[in-house]
Amino acid sequence: MEQQLDPAAIRAAARRIAGQVRPVTVAPAADGLWYALEHLQHTGSFKARGAHNFLAAHAEAGALPEAGVTIASGGNAGLACAWAARTHGIPATVFLPVNAPRVKVERLRGYGAEVRLTGDRYAEALAACREFAAGSGALSSHAYDHPLIAAGAGTLFEEIRTALPGLDALVVAVGGGGLFAGLATAARAHGVRILAAEPEHCRALNAALAAGRPVDVPVDSVASDSLGATRVSADALRAAQHPDVDSVLVPDEAITAARRALWEEHRLVVENGAATALAALRTAPVPPGKRVAVVLCGANTDPSGL
Repeated sequence: MEQQLDPAAIRAAARRIAGQVRPVTVAPAADGLWYALEHLQHTGSFKARGAHNFLAAHAEAGALPEAGVTIASGGNAGLACAWAARTHGIPATVFLPVNAPRVKVERLRGYGAEVRLTGDRYAEALAACREFAAGSGALSSHAYDHPLIAAGAGTLFEEIRTALPGLDALVVAVGGGGLFAGLATAARAHGVRILAAEPEHCRALNAALAAGRPVDVPVDSVASDSLGATRVSADALRAAQHPDVDSVLVPDEAITAARRALWEEHRLVVENGAATALAALRTAPVPPGKRVAVVLCGANTDPSGL
């Protein structure tokens, strides 16, 4: 299926997922600052949007195989894929690194997915997934690097903008770049700035911007279970090469502090990946008179760490 990431693709995704995902709740946090509570989405993350759009588009084209769908994931994309596969009545086989959080593995099995733990990095799980797809005939999905996945994630922007007229900026954590690419593509027509936040030692987008092309990076962060892509997507890099986008790196200490603050101040339990967005903003307070939304993108975490 030929696809590209553009505003038309995001509008088509919004049509496909309407009534199937939870519209985002936007809540005030402080003067000029708002939280987009996407961690309340089905499966506990924004990934449900892209997963449903991916399978719905293939269903429209008559391209869903009996062998089902397979995906490699740090956890959240696998959960979303398994959930969407169950909705479409097809099997899902999910490949994860052996160090994936147990809470995500257990939830995957709860959705009826076959779970295969392979390697200690996402890239190793991805290689095993591709081999499985080639041998089984299963439809190969991707955690972030596909226009249908990114377009589904991008549907979040219009919901936030509708809830917050006059939105000036949106802060989002970046792993492989699917959510960022979709949001940045949707935001560009409205003049909304995007702050792309990454851990200092998990910086696939920032490194790609410096190199002018996607490059492999080491992954070593408290947020690596959800932001631990070794290479950003080409769509994400293109979206980032725009004057309305800022790339920001934050230390792990700021991420864990932001996660703890979300719990202590608002009783919100989110992943370190989601807290990365707030950590970036806490280093640069909202300017007076500006409306800024922070996307809290995932909640598949063990709360005992709080």
